[in-house]
Parts: sequence; structure tokens; C-alpha cells
Amino acid sequence: MTPTPPAAVVLLSGGLDSATALAVAIDRGFRCHTLAFDYGQRHRHELEAAGRVSAALGAASHKCIDIDLRAFGGSALTDDELDVPKHDADAEFPPGIPITYVPARNLIFLSFAVAYAETLDAEAAFIGVNAVDYSGYPDCRPEFIGAFQSAAALATKAGVEGRPLALETPLIDLTKAQIIATGARLGVDYGLTHSCYDPDPEGRACGACDSCRLRRAGFRDAGVPDPTRYVSDA
Repeated sequence: MTPTPPAAVVLLSGGLDSATALAVAIDRGFRCHTLAFDYGQRHRHELEAAGRVSAALGAASHKCIDIDLRAFGGSALTDDELDVPKHDADAEFPPGIPITYVPARNLIFLSFAVAYAETLDAEAAFIGVNAVDYSGYPDCRPEFIGAFQSAAALATKAGVEGRPLALETPLIDLTKAQIIATGARLGVDYGLTHSCYDPDPEGRACGACDSCRLRRAGFRDAGVPDPTRYVSDA
């Protein structure tokens, strides 16, 4: 009898990092259940991308959970009165935590992932955080991931019973180019993904927000063709 693959929850935003994390989890032999969040972000293109990526990579299931972070605002991604910063391609990234940071977003998302994992008796939860080519978000750092892992072991039935959930961050030490190269090797179709913070109504990427700039540079440095539809290419 073929053994049942271990289950894992994979946080899937629809961007290239989370898509690559899902591909890594599947390559490691996990039966993956993907989890996205409609948290009041500026657009739904990334949520549509998450569904496409989950289906294309063969996840066992996909859920999208509603959380209204617009009730708090405080981020250009959840408050339409705040503009998404745009920069020239060769401009330095400004110091400090950018206004596109959504307060405690990964803390919230991981809490849901851990709760969902308990219902599935899952062994692991995957998140595509990256501490190299990122925008300075505090909830992408290894220190945060380690602290959350400890808290989850204390706060869950599985942890108390000696079966703590493994919190997997396979991309955390990789550059964007290395992430893209990894995904390309694993068969990720990056044309299905969406990264832009401020796309046009058709879903074309602006090309000038921090996320677009990191994405563009990553494809260039990886030597992989960029399948992104940019407004400037129209």
C-alpha cells in the first residue's frame, strides 16, 4: 500500500515567492492545502492568481479566507487614501519600513495557517517570506519566524502533545533571482502569478512599485524571461 503523503498548509498570495514555496513543498512530497486571504487589499488580481497557481501546481485544495484589514488601514495596500510609492528602476530603495507594510499581516496569516493545519493534522506550514530581496517588512525576518514557531508550539494541541507544526521558510535566505531559478527548475509558470501592488484594471503591472522592481530585477538576474504584463509594454 502506498503511504499517504504528509499534509502541509501553504500560504499562497498569488505572487512569485509563494508560488515557488508551494512548488518546493510539493517537490518535498507534501500534499498541499493552499490558503489565501481577501484582507481588503487594493485589488483582486493576486487572489485570482493564487487560485490559478494552486490549480496549476496540483494542490489538494484551495481556500480563500475573508479578513477585513481595511477596518484598521495604516497601509497603502488597505487604505485608498495612501498612494503606493513608485520609483525609477535604478533608484535606491528608501530606508525604513515602507508604507506598503500591512501591520502584522504575516502574524495574522500564520495564525490562520496554524489553526487550519491542526484541523488537517498537517505536519508543516509553508510561507514564502524572504529576508534578502524584500521591502524591509519586519514580519519577513528569521527572528519573527523563530518566535512564531515557539509560540505556535505552546498554543496548539499538536504542540502540547509533542507534535509541533514545522514552520517551513524555504526561500528565506535566497535572492529574488535564486527564487525564480528554483521555481523555474520546479516547473512554476510565473505567467500565472501576480506581484504588483498597483495594477491597472486589466491586471497589468505598474512596473514602478517596489514589488514590480524586485520582480523585474529578479528575472533579469536569473536570466529567465519575464512573463509579466506591464502597463509600459502596452
